[in-house]
Amino acid sequence: MAPTGPGASDLRSGPHRGLGEGPRVVALGGGHGLAATLSAVRRYAGDITAVVSVADDGGSSGRLRDTLGIPAPGDLRKCLVALGDPDSLWVDAFEYRFPAGELEGHALGNLVLSGLAGVAGDFQGALAEAGRLVRAVGRVLPATTVPVVLKATSAGGEVEGQVAVASAGRIAAVSVVPPDAPAPAEAVEAVMRADQVVIGPGSLFTSILAVVAVPAVREALARTRARKIYVCNLRPQVPETSGYDVAAHLDALSAHGLEVDAVVCDLTEMDLGPVSIPCMEAALGRADGPGHDPDRLAAVLSDLVG
Repeated sequence: MAPTGPGASDLRSGPHRGLGEGPRVVALGGGHGLAATLSAVRRYAGDITAVVSVADDGGSSGRLRDTLGIPAPGDLRKCLVALGDPDSLWVDAFEYRFPAGELEGHALGNLVLSGLAGVAGDFQGALAEAGRLVRAVGRVLPATTVPVVLKATSAGGEVEGQVAVASAGRIAAVSVVPPDAPAPAEAVEAVMRADQVVIGPGSLFTSILAVVAVPAVREALARTRARKIYVCNLRPQVPETSGYDVAAHLDALSAHGLEVDAVVCDLTEMDLGPVSIPCMEAALGRADGPGHDPDRLAAVLSDLVG
């Protein structure tokens, strides 16, 4: 949809803020995992683009999807915050959740993105303006420009919806509905021009492969000359990847048409398995809680550029 309404041209204009010298890096996935990667990537990249899953149908994102017919905003909001200026009040405001009333559970950033989409006439315009608000040092783009439903083939049969897929148990494959969901041209171009593409960490089937399942993104990943690096989760995710080792994660990527050039992993709580590509093993967990430490991850990823 073309931008419409007062100020729509302003919402679409202007480049994102860059970081200066450094490689062009595209980070792909969703949720807290992709936010951690973006926090790491901003430490060494000169240009950053996040390509983010919009298949979430739970919580605040699910409610806004159902009400407004927009792509899920929650993971996009997390990525904007990860790339935002830590001193910006908007960064903290985007994460604020209303504690009561009709807005209970909604993150303010999700509501801002939804309102901006109405003014801009499209979701990319909303993301561009939201990036200005938080003073983001890169672009955040949806994997597809339309609301999609995540579909999985599991041991119990076919399951639809990200929340249902996440609890379905052993998953064989995922896809998106509609199967021809379009990707933004800017996302495809960014993957093709990148020096490095970082995939993950995050929920394997419901975040990472929800992006890879978008046909134009998958095709760009197959064609790009960028070095593709998979950042494996710190531990299996129950029940989505119960019993998985690093090799099983890579097998799932390959089964969905994504071959990577190297894998980064922390083997403290996960076995390696038979891996046939370069494996960079390091202590990557945060000392103060769950998840990947951005400084540790940046040190490994910066050595894998080119």
